[in-house]
Amino acid sequence: MDPITAELFRNAVAAIGDEMVLTIYRTAYSGVLKNIMDYSAALCDAQGRLVAQGLSLPGHLCSIPVALQAALRAFGDDIHEGDILVLNDPYEGGMHLPDIFVFRPIFADGAVLAWAATICHHTDVGGRVPGSNASDSTEIFAEGLRIPPLKLYERGQPNATLHRIIEKNVRLPGRVFGDLRSQLAACAIAARGMEPLIARHGVAGVRALMAETQDYSERLTRHCLAELPDGEATFTDWIDDDQIDIGVPIPLVCTVTKRGGSMRFDWTGSAPQVKGAINNTWSYTAAASFTAAKSVLSVNMPNNDGVFRAIEVIAPPGTIMNALPPAACAARGLTGFRATDCAFGALAKLYPDRVFAAGDGGNTGITVGGYDRARRPFIYVDFLSGAWGARPWADGLEGNTTMFANMASFSVEMIEAENPLEILDYGFVPDTGGAGRFRGGAAMQRTWRMVADEGILQVRADRQTHRPYGLAGGGPGAAGRNLLAPSTPAEQVLHAKLTINFRAGEVFRHQLPGGGGFGDPLERALEAVAKDLRDGLVSIEGAAADYGVVARGDPPTIDVAATDALRARLRAAEAGR
Repeated sequence: MDPITAELFRNAVAAIGDEMVLTIYRTAYSGVLKNIMDYSAALCDAQGRLVAQGLSLPGHLCSIPVALQAALRAFGDDIHEGDILVLNDPYEGGMHLPDIFVFRPIFADGAVLAWAATICHHTDVGGRVPGSNASDSTEIFAEGLRIPPLKLYERGQPNATLHRIIEKNVRLPGRVFGDLRSQLAACAIAARGMEPLIARHGVAGVRALMAETQDYSERLTRHCLAELPDGEATFTDWIDDDQIDIGVPIPLVCTVTKRGGSMRFDWTGSAPQVKGAINNTWSYTAAASFTAAKSVLSVNMPNNDGVFRAIEVIAPPGTIMNALPPAACAARGLTGFRATDCAFGALAKLYPDRVFAAGDGGNTGITVGGYDRARRPFIYVDFLSGAWGARPWADGLEGNTTMFANMASFSVEMIEAENPLEILDYGFVPDTGGAGRFRGGAAMQRTWRMVADEGILQVRADRQTHRPYGLAGGGPGAAGRNLLAPSTPAEQVLHAKLTINFRAGEVFRHQLPGGGGFGDPLERALEAVAKDLRDGLVSIEGAAADYGVVARGDPPTIDVAATDALRARLRAAEAGR
C-alpha cells in the first residue's frame, strides 16, 4: 500500500477521534465530563476492532472494542441505518455501571463500514447511593441500573421504553440524557468525518486502509518490543483492603514475560474477587497492562487493535482482576489504577532505566450527593490525582493526573457554583514526596465544607498503609489521609474508603499519597533541595531527615559544610548496619 496514502489516512481517522472527544467536551452537561473529562471516543471497523481512539483516557484502551463486540454478538445482523446501540453491564461488555457506551453504525453501500463509539462516566445511574460509585456495595444489584446491549434508537426512532426506564432509575435524568445527547453528537461528528474519506478512497479502499492502520501499529509495536531485552519478572503490590474486610490486605500479582516481538502480562496469583466493589473487569485489567507496556516502548504508535495483538493479557476468572457476577465493581477504578503500579513494578525489574517509581495510586474518587430543602437532588463527582513517582532521570511530577487517567482538575469555581460545597484549600503538602536522588511528586490535598443540610459522602481511596514504593533505593511516598472536622475542634481520622453522612458545617479533607522516590536520597543535588525549600515542597526539618541537608533561615539557605558532615555521618551509619 502507498505509504503516503496510509499515513494521511491514519492522521485523518485520528483527527476524527479527537474531534469526537472535543465534541463531548463542548456539549456535555455534567462536571465529570466537561470539567474532569472522564470519557473516551473512538472509531472501529465493521467487526468492532479499534481503528483510532481520541486523545482521552488510557483507562479505556481496549474497553471500547470489548463492549462493541459484545453488542455485535447480541444483535448479529440485526443492525440498520439509524440504529444506536447502548450498554453499561460489566458482565456483558461494560466496566462499571456509570460508564455508558453508545455505538453508532456508519453505513456505506448498504452495509456497515465502521462504528462510531463513545464511553462516558455518567453522574448517576441509580442504585443505593448518589453517584452509583460506592466502594462498599457487595453485589452489583445494589449499584444501579444495568443496561445489557440494547438499541437506544431503532431505525432513527428512540426506544421509548428504554428511555422511560432510564428516566425513572436515575437521580438526575436531565443531566444523564444531556450527556447521552453529547455522546450522540460525537457519533454524528464521526459519521460526517468519514464521508470525505469514503468519497476519496471508496468503500473497499477505506476497509483496506483501516486494516492497514491496525497492521501498522502491530508492526511498530512488535518492532519496539524486539528492541527490548527478553526476560521475565514478577511484582506484588497490595491494596489496603476492600472496605468490607477492614485491614485485610489484597494482593495484586503481575508477571511480565517479554520474548521477541511480544509481551505477556499474567495476573495469576492475584486475590480472588472480593466482597467490596473494587473488583475489575477483564477489559480494565487489560487496559492497565497495555498502558504499562506502551510506556516503555520507544515509539508512541497509534492506539488501535494492532497494539493489542502483540500484548497478551491473562487474568483468571473469579479473581479481583477478572471478576464474575454478581461481584460489585462500581469502584473498580481503584484496582485498575493500582494495577498500573503493579505492572510498572514488574517492568522496573526488566527495564530499570525506563520505569518510574509508584505514583499516588489514584485517582481518588469523591462523591457528595443528597437533596436540598426543596427536595431537588444534587450530586458532585470528582476524581483527584496529582503525584507521579520519581523517574530514573528526573523528579516526579506534582499536580499532574496519573498516566492511566489523563483527567483534568475540577476547578474550585465550578465546584462551588454547581454544588452546595465550599472549597477551603487546594494545594501541595510538604515532605510527602518520596525521598531520593530524584524526589517523588508531592501530594495534593483538598478540603470541602458542606453547605447543604445533609448529604452522603463517598470516598474511594487507598495507600494509607501500603505506601507508594520507591525504586533504586528511593523512599516511599507519604501515605494518604482522610480527615473529618465536625463543628467541634477535634479532627477525626477516617478510613481510606468510606460512605458516611455529611452534614452542614462539617469539613472533610483528603490528602493524596505522595509519589515514590528514585535513587539514594543522600545523592540528591543541593541545588534541587534548595529549590524544593524555596517552593515549600520540603521543610527544613524534612531536608535534614530525608536528604541530610542542613538549612537555616527564612528564606532557607543551605549550610554546605554542615551538610557534608551530616551526610558523611548518615553514610557511615548506613554502612555499619
